[in-house]
Amino acid sequence: MQARAPVFLSSLAAALALALAACGGPSRPLPEQASQPVSPAMAPAPHPDHAARAAQPEPAAEMHSIEPHATLAMPHPYPLPAPAPEERERYGAIDENGVRLVAQASVSTFSIDVDTGSYSNVRRLLNAGRVPPADAVRVEELLNYFPYDYAQPADGRPFAVHTALAPAPWHPSNVLLRIGIKGKDVASGALPAANLVFLVDVSGSMNSPDKLPLLKSSLKLLVNQLRAQDRITLVTYAGSTRVALPPTPGSDKAAISAAIDQLVAGGSTAGASGIALAYQAAQQSYIAGGINRVLLATDGDFNVGVTDFRQLTGMVEERRKSGVSLSTLGFGTGNYNEQLMEQLADAGDGAYSYIDNLMEGNKVLASEISSTLATIARDVKIQVEFNPATVTEYRLIGYENRMLAREDFNNDKVDAGDIGAGHAVTALYELTLAGQPGLVDPLRYQRAAPAPGRDGELAHVRLRYKLPAASTSQLLDVTVARQALRPLAQGDDDFRFAAAVAGFGQVLRGGKFTGAWRYADARALAQGARGADRFGYRGEFVKLVDLAQSLATAAPAASQGGAPAGHAAR
Repeated sequence: MQARAPVFLSSLAAALALALAACGGPSRPLPEQASQPVSPAMAPAPHPDHAARAAQPEPAAEMHSIEPHATLAMPHPYPLPAPAPEERERYGAIDENGVRLVAQASVSTFSIDVDTGSYSNVRRLLNAGRVPPADAVRVEELLNYFPYDYAQPADGRPFAVHTALAPAPWHPSNVLLRIGIKGKDVASGALPAANLVFLVDVSGSMNSPDKLPLLKSSLKLLVNQLRAQDRITLVTYAGSTRVALPPTPGSDKAAISAAIDQLVAGGSTAGASGIALAYQAAQQSYIAGGINRVLLATDGDFNVGVTDFRQLTGMVEERRKSGVSLSTLGFGTGNYNEQLMEQLADAGDGAYSYIDNLMEGNKVLASEISSTLATIARDVKIQVEFNPATVTEYRLIGYENRMLAREDFNNDKVDAGDIGAGHAVTALYELTLAGQPGLVDPLRYQRAAPAPGRDGELAHVRLRYKLPAASTSQLLDVTVARQALRPLAQGDDDFRFAAAVAGFGQVLRGGKFTGAWRYADARALAQGARGADRFGYRGEFVKLVDLAQSLATAAPAASQGGAPAGHAAR
């Protein structure tokens, strides 16, 4: 063994020489603080626009440390790539509505939905260079993001119902039935006094430019809309909860703005205790006959206290009985819990919005504040009965998590969606008319018996709703006549644009029912139906379709290089 010592020492010396030579090159000196631990709150948060770059591996930091008994190794010629960040965004699973045979189930019942968060979240993902997961795309929320020029009610009711028919652009032999609801407009100055409790997540997970800073800027846009009779309370939660601003009149804008400025992120996320304190604050400032609402602003990353999904939604369902509703405002990326945000708003008889930029904050909290806050009808349900003599198949596009049993329609104890002042709600059915080929083979031994005097009708649409202070619902119904069918090119801009949005959403989800229809088809249809487009929303949509087309085209090439595969080009 002693005879081998010189050989070992020579090898060791050679290895040390090589290592020193590698370290003696033109590399930069290491800053002293590089070896210090960095807490998540100290680490710079990525800008949302940089999300598209996250798929590219970053060079590892030049860490130089000597561990006790460390073994020497030859230097690696290239820095090792940093591990990709864990994807923690959560979306509720969607089982897309299928085709139903009228002969077997002639009635379709669902609750309206005024949420819009899916659209702005999809926009955020596309702008970040990511094809959205299919479960992030709820077609009804894409449809209802846009204002439509439906006529106002003229009979004293809180909303008007409009129907229209035209060929489905992806299956011209089929027919699209559009059901449009338009809530009556209420000027912001005519709204009842508002008791608003903002429940703000100030945990460490909100320490990112697209989270708490964007939230604070958005809240300041609301401050300008407040009136003297309004009251605003700020409740914050992180590891603990507190009232950051007691009930303050809307006229004291300086105090409200100062309280917003003082919000700072840090700590864990005790969301459930924050919800409890917010409802308590809302009850203490309750305004009889006014607007009483909690607005939860968070990324949904609850990790302390009650974190179970069902327990949280159950808590909100119980609290809504007090007359205080809850809406949710989603922020951020990476750890965003979209499923929780959407379902909490549904349970709280409120609306779910996702704010990805200050323009969206202005839309939700300033320009559309009346529809965001003022409820004009509660528990709005739609039931459509199809005529088996004229319609053989139907499919409701979207609204998968808003479906109701047939008997729920007349049951006033069954909760449903509320509609705000000026809100427009759109639902689309794709129909196969009698005599046209369908997706399901007809039965050999059953024939639809024609209803006497009804052969010109395709469907009967019924709506139930409650006035804000009522416990008993009212009924409204309209008949859909076959003679109302018009060529798609003769349809109004609203119909054609809604069809383009619905087609785009379905293609984005994988195109199970849209055949050979592609993004380019959705773009062409939307571009020709932009109309006045006062706020530029439709023009922005056309650009998003272009972006989705580019990402879908690039996805197969990216997957060949080892990146996660997206949708095939459509």
